[in-house]
Amino acid sequence: MTNIIKLDGTEKIFASDVIEALAGSLRGSVFSQGAVEFDESRTLWNAMVDRQPGLVIRAMGASDVRAAVNFARENNLLLAIRSGGHQIAGHAVAEGALLLDLSHMQSVHVDPFAKTARVEPGALLSDVDKETQSHALALPTGINSTTGIAGLTLGGGFGWITRKFGMTIDSLLSVDIVTADGSFLTASADQNADLFWAVRGGGGNFGVVTSFEFRLHEVGPSVLAGLIVHPLEDAPSLLRAYNAIAGSAPDELTVWVVMRKAPPLPFLPEDWHGKPVLVFAACYIGDEADGGESLKQLRGLGNPIADVIGEAPFVGWQTAFDPLLAPGMRNYWKSHDFNELSSDAVSVLLKAIETLPDPNSEVFIAHVGGAMARVAEDATAYPQRSAHFIMNVHTRWGDESGDATCIGWARKLFDDTAQYSTGSVYVNFMPDDEVGRVTGAYGSNMERLGHVKAKYDPKNLFRLNHNIKPTSASRAAE
Repeated sequence: MTNIIKLDGTEKIFASDVIEALAGSLRGSVFSQGAVEFDESRTLWNAMVDRQPGLVIRAMGASDVRAAVNFARENNLLLAIRSGGHQIAGHAVAEGALLLDLSHMQSVHVDPFAKTARVEPGALLSDVDKETQSHALALPTGINSTTGIAGLTLGGGFGWITRKFGMTIDSLLSVDIVTADGSFLTASADQNADLFWAVRGGGGNFGVVTSFEFRLHEVGPSVLAGLIVHPLEDAPSLLRAYNAIAGSAPDELTVWVVMRKAPPLPFLPEDWHGKPVLVFAACYIGDEADGGESLKQLRGLGNPIADVIGEAPFVGWQTAFDPLLAPGMRNYWKSHDFNELSSDAVSVLLKAIETLPDPNSEVFIAHVGGAMARVAEDATAYPQRSAHFIMNVHTRWGDESGDATCIGWARKLFDDTAQYSTGSVYVNFMPDDEVGRVTGAYGSNMERLGHVKAKYDPKNLFRLNHNIKPTSASRAAE
């Protein structure tokens, strides 16, 4: 017997022959509690998420996805979707739910002549980078190679080459998607255009994507990239200069800031290990001589402890922060968008860094703009298209004894900096306790998203996410 939670919160009991029949209809497999594969599927990057689903369906293709969606809909079951399992909120697993595991759908096929890639939802950024860079091509993605391509794309996606080529969704050409009624659709600029608009930033609210088609861009195989590490005490003047440098940088140059206690990196003097530092992380794509000129002002700031910017393989730079973001630790994030780094906001940030709750915790600030800022705010579901700074308060620690301290510290810094923010937020950085911020994430696009949701998922089957509730045009007018 197998118990699975229904959408109304009650349990439905399935006899073994029903589960066997379901398994027999799949290319993939079905796993119950006790199986090694069951635990593999429910284990996520964020160790704070430790939930037991009622049943796991591990899909191997689109037909398995359709079977799982139909089974969930016909039985009114709570359905969770896992692809890379990296989302901070942990929506990929819910207690007692039917878990659809896409992690073994990992194919990445590159057409180097058309400069496109077809990617399945279980692929990680590392999979995409390795396949595309073998042809000196790249897709704008994130900065941690163990992130899943599906969640990153559906939330928007930004990283080191976003200023030059836009967000991940700006390179998305089409998706194949299974909607709540079990239909298998292609969404693109020419087919189901409303759905295509919605999946570009609207998350997993509208169906289960079984394949992404991306446009690729010429990058690498080498870029000019690396870190400049400064004492945190020099941060006020450094951040004032950074604010100006970021605003005038060419699209080819991306510079982000990390403030934390120095990890034991081999290029840092040992007496700096564990001390608070400000790190500039920079990446220039293009001619190395032009990059050197573009970085001259940044590299001339202050008296750095270390400057290790140099030519590096792009696929390697994409993994540079992986050791600091490895799975298995507890994580809690809070995020704001800022139009600028005002002196008052900087003062609040620096005061907080003095009381970092754990050596693994940090605050990073990403500057985005360039190509992504030349897209209209209503062109995709992701609306925040102006050049701006994205702050992620990233607390990270080892065991639950640190929960109250680390979460409390992150929330306080979030509250203290709210007055300087735009009110918008990048949906992929929202923890699971920010239900009320969904409207802020989508701004003026929220109403349209509700209409698209009502068309493709009127009963809100796909609700285990930062949820957009279905809203009919008549209800919206009331």
